[in-house]
Amino acid sequence: MLSSSVVDSLQDAELNLRNALAFAARGERPFVAKSIASMISEIDSLQHADKMIDNLDKFIEEADE
Repeated sequence: MLSSSVVDSLQDAELNLRNALAFAARGERPFVAKSIASMISEIDSLQHADKMIDNLDKFIEEADE
């Protein structure tokens, strides 16, 4: 499980990247906006994957009992 400080930092990073994406969409080259959007997606995927792995670990532990 990700620690709360890591989750908080990831959420802060995602918020900042979303702000950057809003500005980039209006004035930067498309590849800049795409790159920022990819970073947001990676952060989101990391958080969801960690939760999924935690759930799988719990399932395996319960199956072993």
